[in-house]
Amino acid sequence: MLYFLIRESYTFGSKVILGILFAVLVYLFLYYAFKMTEMAYVLKHKKPLYNHFYVYLRRLNTTQKSFLKNHFTFYKNLTDKEKKYFEHRVSLFIKDKDFIGREGNRITDEMKVLISATAVMLTFGFRDFYVGVISKIVVYPTKFYSNTNKAYHRGEFNPKLKALVLSWEDFKAGFNDENDNLNLGIHEFTHAIHINSMKERDVSSTIFSDSFKELTKLLSINEALRNRLMVSDYFREYAFTNQFEFVAVIIENFIETPQEFKSQFPSVYGKVKQMLNFNVAGY
Repeated sequence: MLYFLIRESYTFGSKVILGILFAVLVYLFLYYAFKMTEMAYVLKHKKPLYNHFYVYLRRLNTTQKSFLKNHFTFYKNLTDKEKKYFEHRVSLFIKDKDFIGREGNRITDEMKVLISATAVMLTFGFRDFYVGVISKIVVYPTKFYSNTNKAYHRGEFNPKLKALVLSWEDFKAGFNDENDNLNLGIHEFTHAIHINSMKERDVSSTIFSDSFKELTKLLSINEALRNRLMVSDYFREYAFTNQFEFVAVIIENFIETPQEFKSQFPSVYGKVKQMLNFNVAGY
């Protein structure tokens, strides 16, 4: 009798183990099959199979939503469903980052929402919107002294410390005029997104990085377009400091004056649209 029980227990245990192994193999097969299918789709269409899939949507409170309604034209132009996705991402971004005030600056809900919403706006076409190279966001009341180059800054991204540093005064000024192509938050977050795309290999980072390479190649072989960009009054001269400033400046223009951008430089606009996976001019 004891022998029979031991044998039955052993047989049952073996079946359980084999069942688990089979389930793991099926999961791995489906996972890699999906990855291969999506990569083929990405290579053909230059965008992920999907961006938004949530089991549960987090919500912002009435006050937090009022900050978006009052300051974010991008948010106001979204559909009702997209607004829920946007709010969900803002809520998660706030939860994911450490917000630190400096020089007596007290972190408020308004700061958290508007700063997070800037990141979410830029990554709204991404699947992974967290920008993993940022773990903390430091907010000064006004411009601050940076030990990086011994000068006063309005904003900076420090990849070694995984810190985005902003002057709240100058960050808010970026929203006062939505057509001057100057927005500190967009500029500094773009630096972080750019560096993140060079470090990560998720589908959205890959699209951003590869699309920028395509843009760089386009400008290298099209001398007339490159010269027209450089002499144009549309992009400020700071864009031509280096590749990082170039990306940050053209994305500021892409967000703030998309119709003019598309009209003057349609091929460049198309590459930026591909990088971010959304079309501002289409709203």
